[in-house]
Amino acid sequence: MQCVITIIVLLRYRFDDISEDVALGYKQLLLVEDAFRTLKSRLELRPVYHRLEDRIRAHVLLCWLALLLIRIAENRTGQTWCSLRATLQRMHLGEFSGAAGQVRQRTETTPAQEQIFKALAVKEPPRLFSINPAVKKNA
Repeated sequence: MQCVITIIVLLRYRFDDISEDVALGYKQLLLVEDAFRTLKSRLELRPVYHRLEDRIRAHVLLCWLALLLIRIAENRTGQTWCSLRATLQRMHLGEFSGAAGQVRQRTETTPAQEQIFKALAVKEPPRLFSINPAVKKNA
């Protein structure tokens, strides 16, 4: 509710009267919301409308955490979030089935992805996620 009131107050003033700090704050708010939208879309979550204060606070906290993670990744790698996301999205998990069984394996890590993982001090995901041999039937 406080965000809505703040936006209404902001709209009452001419843009020339707005300090750089206030403008930067609202720009960062848009970035937070964009970061959360990105995370929600990747998780394929539907829109959620909150009415209870504790849920609104939790939503804002999650938006803030999403932006914090993005900013940390950008600062440590020197790349934009858009670039990081595009590079990391090229990593896929494949599921291969045959007579011998089933294997779940990710694509090879590219040099750009290796550089991102190293800069973020994050272990790269395992190459093989699972190997399930076929069950032999007794004759």
